[in-house]
Amino acid sequence: MDDHYPVPSAFSLLNQVLDEYHKSFGETWRSAKEDPTLTTWPYLLEALNKFQDPAEADKLLKIQRELDETKIILHKTIDSLLERGEKLDSLVEKSSDLSMASQMSVASDSPVHSSSSDDLAAFLDDELETVEEVEIEEASSSKGECDHPGSFGNMCFVCGKKLEETGVSFRYIHKEMRLNQDEISRLRDSDMGFLQRQRKLYLVLDLDHTLLNSTILRDLKPEEEYLYSHTHSLQDVSGGSLFKMEFMHMMTKLRPFVHSFLKEASEMFVMYIYTMGDRPYARQMAKLLDPKGEYFGDRIISRDDGTVRHQKSLDVVLGQESAVLILDDTENAWPNHKDNLIVIERYHFFASSCRQFDHKYKSLSELKSDESEPDGALATVLKVLKQAHALFFENVDEDISNKDVRLMLKQVRKEILKGCKVVFSRVFPTKAKPEDHPLWKMAEDLGATCATEVDASVTHVVAMEMGTEKARWAVREKKFVVHRGWIDAANYLWKKQPEENFSLEQLKKQQGTEEE
Repeated sequence: MDDHYPVPSAFSLLNQVLDEYHKSFGETWRSAKEDPTLTTWPYLLEALNKFQDPAEADKLLKIQRELDETKIILHKTIDSLLERGEKLDSLVEKSSDLSMASQMSVASDSPVHSSSSDDLAAFLDDELETVEEVEIEEASSSKGECDHPGSFGNMCFVCGKKLEETGVSFRYIHKEMRLNQDEISRLRDSDMGFLQRQRKLYLVLDLDHTLLNSTILRDLKPEEEYLYSHTHSLQDVSGGSLFKMEFMHMMTKLRPFVHSFLKEASEMFVMYIYTMGDRPYARQMAKLLDPKGEYFGDRIISRDDGTVRHQKSLDVVLGQESAVLILDDTENAWPNHKDNLIVIERYHFFASSCRQFDHKYKSLSELKSDESEPDGALATVLKVLKQAHALFFENVDEDISNKDVRLMLKQVRKEILKGCKVVFSRVFPTKAKPEDHPLWKMAEDLGATCATEVDASVTHVVAMEMGTEKARWAVREKKFVVHRGWIDAANYLWKKQPEENFSLEQLKKQQGTEEE
């Protein structure tokens, strides 16, 4: 190796190439007698060209840090702690060990995680070069004992003391990073100033059935085999929407309008991905959605990073709950954050997706169709996000620390069925209190007024059959008679739906089709 070529850049190149090779070719090298793939593997040439100039590689790392608000927050935290005088000579000694350990961990970590480790170690080394050495006892007596705001591995990143494994793990930022609750709260509080200056909120995005739909290749039906000839190249994903990933035995379809959605949303929100898929899947999907890494950075949370099994929670998101919105197709995934949640209609492109949810109708791929770009679910949700964002920052100079985006979201929801007065006819169990039923509450949340008896002000009767007295009254009085799907659709699509699409006649046709 050239003596003038920096060792960290060389190891970064080698480990990234190894990671990418494994993703592309798996374990095929074990049985190979020669390797003709290297001369035709575009990534190798790209990597060699990219790292010809080590200084250029360093610039790329700096750009990544600038784009990654989460790492910026972490760096500011360490910097502010050091400025308070807690500059211990044990941390000076251990920082070099941390730097070496972080470089050695690259081989077992993902490229993004390994760069996080190198960035942090380099940051600590740079900062600590100018720190005067002091004794731990002297620092403790003058400044008090360290409250250990966070750790890497089993070492406090302020005083260097070995700790038991405590606090919340933020392994999606770095596999060994933990923060205690007080530090998390302090970071979230201090971040409100950043949000106000940038006029941004936080947006947490689900992957499957929200931004995209994936299927295992063997689950494709014969009617879907035409898709193989419509896939796009993984070498340049920016203009594609359908991808076959042979190394994952998977095909993925991006939801229509997703590129425009992410671009416009990024101007209003600091965005996270949060999926119940595993980490390799989450990062591969992020590459399809965000090939330049300009939307999500390292803010990619998988089921491996959560604190509760089979649930999602904002405890691993470095943002105040009052400034976070969530977009997901599954309400039950967020039991503790339903007020932050925008539930989106599920995207069922592949037949396996319909089977997963026991739907009897054909998938979009079987119909050789797709959602509308301008009128689809993502386009509708983008309008909701814009409304909530505009309400939150309505008064430019107002302090946002006491504002709550959840209240703005409720305000937007109440506009959907505003002006509608709804009476239900034999929709609820006989002995149940109508006002306690979820459908009644949903209608009220959407801005409708609900009543138990009909009068001239009623606009809609929700029924399941035309034989009821209230349904017949509605027909005589020329009021709308719809089935409960009209309210459900307004809830999931975030806009009032045409009543003719939810007539009782339509319900009978639908039920007849399902029985066949």
